[in-house]
Amino acid sequence: MSRGLAHVDDEIASQPECWRRAVTLAAAVGELLPRRGESAAVVGCGTSWFMAMSYASAREAAGHGWTDAFQASEFPAVSARGPARPSALTGSDATRRYDRIVAITRSGTTTEVLDLLRALSSTRTPSTVLVGDPAAEAARLATHVVALPFADERSVLQTRFATTALTLLRAHLGLPSGDPTGALAADLPLDPAGTEQVTFLGRGWTVGLAQEAALKCREAAQFWTEAYPAMDYRHGPIAVAAPGRAVWAFGDVPDGLAGDVARTGAAFVHGPDPLAELVVAQRFAVALARHRGLDPDHPRHLTRSVVLS
Repeated sequence: MSRGLAHVDDEIASQPECWRRAVTLAAAVGELLPRRGESAAVVGCGTSWFMAMSYASAREAAGHGWTDAFQASEFPAVSARGPARPSALTGSDATRRYDRIVAITRSGTTTEVLDLLRALSSTRTPSTVLVGDPAAEAARLATHVVALPFADERSVLQTRFATTALTLLRAHLGLPSGDPTGALAADLPLDPAGTEQVTFLGRGWTVGLAQEAALKCREAAQFWTEAYPAMDYRHGPIAVAAPGRAVWAFGDVPDGLAGDVARTGAAFVHGPDPLAELVVAQRFAVALARHRGLDPDHPRHLTRSVVLS
């Protein structure tokens, strides 16, 4: 049995209080986040990129303005602020222009995020960073800082920082935050000892949650997971479904999908509250690690921040 599980266990368990604080903070920092009608890009790496995906989809769906999400390393050519989002379909020039850039970075030291913030300094585009450590370099480089030190973590695995950042961003949009209290007490929907593989699915803003759930299981337990938009699942990925495997859906489920999965012999999991369901998936990832004799506080080959020379 592995040791050293206290940090990630405590961090997962602290999410109800972190989410409540995030909702309160959202009202105080609203002017630092994209305003209704502004164009925005949201960037991050790893888990933070998946939270950026979820926020970008939710913001556009809520009618607040176009919002793109990028891995920080894949952000398009930086340009001065302007009203147009060029597209290959319109034949516009190759650079995108945004009214505001939002960066999500727990440590504030990730190389790709810092490189982008430095590049933005030569433009008129304001940047806002959501960061766990307000003294980190990302906070010094950004135009505005939303500090979440109460959600920072000691574990390499991101759990509460990610969900707290997304809760704050959703609260700023006027969207419900949910309550993960029940997710902390609920029985796990799958047996870590009897599950060979899981495919996570999402729709709209929950696609990012599905990606993050899959990443948590890979990071913590070196476990085979995949993630897809739910409507795309029957376009090939369903081929790996089988007895002893599972499909875990976040958010709306396409008509007929549960029945199609059942016919493969795979288990089908679906919870009512997508963000709270991500907390259940975090717990499942830790349980998988324990079953495999691994320490999820110290995943193989990983560090809290990727700092490149």
